[in-house]
Amino acid sequence: MSPRQPDKSPSQVDVARLAGVSTQTVSRVISGQGSVRPETARRVMAVVDQLGYRVHAAAASLASGRTRLLGLLLVSTDRYSSAALSVGIERAAAANGYTVTTAAVADHASSEAFLEAFDRLERQGAEGVVIGVPVELDRPAMRMRMERTPSIRSERVSLADDAPLAVDQRAIARLAVEHLLDLGHETVWHVSGDEYWLESQQRREAWEQTLKDRGIIPPPVIPGDWTPESGYRAGRTIAAIPHATAVFVSSDEMAFGLIRALHEAGRTVPDDISVVSVDDIALAAYASPALTTVRQPFEALGRAATLRLIAQIEGRETVGDLPQTDPTLVVRASTAPPRAPGTTT
Repeated sequence: MSPRQPDKSPSQVDVARLAGVSTQTVSRVISGQGSVRPETARRVMAVVDQLGYRVHAAAASLASGRTRLLGLLLVSTDRYSSAALSVGIERAAAANGYTVTTAAVADHASSEAFLEAFDRLERQGAEGVVIGVPVELDRPAMRMRMERTPSIRSERVSLADDAPLAVDQRAIARLAVEHLLDLGHETVWHVSGDEYWLESQQRREAWEQTLKDRGIIPPPVIPGDWTPESGYRAGRTIAAIPHATAVFVSSDEMAFGLIRALHEAGRTVPDDISVVSVDDIALAAYASPALTTVRQPFEALGRAATLRLIAQIEGRETVGDLPQTDPTLVVRASTAPPRAPGTTT
């Protein structure tokens, strides 16, 4: 008996037939050559994914002179924000016929390390780079790279040209602090994120300024590093401060650890201490109590950054509107007015 022949791989003809377009259109979509309406390109790519059609990358690059490869420059971290941003980037890239390669640099790395990683993405053939790093890079060196390779900053730090994609980190802190003060708390303590990250610095500065604007002297900052463990340590500190009734925590992950420490110390949330955090990760609504938090649209920002980058690469107008980047306060069960003096739960 003759050996079983492998199943026939799908061809461009198969893609064209199912998408209702010509094989020439399929070729243009996959190679990035020629003009194809965005909705047609998306339909073709949906069929490509459905059939599992794959083009040999080296052959396609030789034929078109393009790699259709995007670079993503990130810090090596397990933070939810980085993962959600990456999902948005990868989905938008795939929908437009691109793939993504990532260069992750160690946390607390120097500006030079990020620039070297950018160069590495260029050598791999990235036609453009999404820069998602927490530090302001050397401006002349970054400008030189942006002139030779299209690039765009993610939501964390924004160069002037990318301001519409930036989430206002100071607005995040103002929303959190004003919510707690409006509930009647006399002051708000703050558990900061890692000060290496500009977003952490901006939130801390706005927390401090919002209190001063209300005539309140800010209490000492309690440092964190984004991890639940650092939130737990901060929670033990807060639990030992009898007059503390409200705290603004710079990430949901740290808030989980903080609430655990308060619970172990016999301080209840929100009866004894109200907690507001940042990000609105999927678990925030299922914490006990459910977290009041400030939501950031990470995945939408990743998609928007990618679409802008692709448009820049291809010399055309961006497809789709910019996402709503204003942070949103999501009020749940972890905040309440302060308990009246002398009352108990």
